[in-house]
Amino acid sequence: MNAITAPVGGGEPERVVARDIVRRGLWVAPVLVAISFAIWGAHGAASSAYGIVLVCLNFMLAAAVITVAARIGLGVLMGAVMFGYVLRLGLLFLAVLLVRHASWMNTKALGLTIIVTHLGLLVWELKYVSMSLAYPGLKPTHQGRTAP
Repeated sequence: MNAITAPVGGGEPERVVARDIVRRGLWVAPVLVAISFAIWGAHGAASSAYGIVLVCLNFMLAAAVITVAARIGLGVLMGAVMFGYVLRLGLLFLAVLLVRHASWMNTKALGLTIIVTHLGLLVWELKYVSMSLAYPGLKPTHQGRTAP
């Protein structure tokens, strides 16, 4: 078995990161929905809530794809990450396309929510994830557990 076909070890930090991102997304969801309500009314609030759900599902699906592919092998992991990204973009596109003409939909609120939530949650998570060689996954705390 060579390095490309061997399973990737090291736990499942992607699940921890995705769970943290979704948890933080649920913290900020009421604020984003309230802002959308203040700007666009009830339709904006509903669209914003829908966008937050899409973003959280996107992060959880990304983590699931990485987790499953890593168990199979490095080559599968690389392909799954690349094609999974394209597939998830397609699913987001389809989720928006299916509701774009719904009576409750405000496309500006939905689009801004998806963009701001994706980028905001990723930047927020950067604070907690270590990108060093010493801690390639999540930065450990003093008790030996990973930081939230």
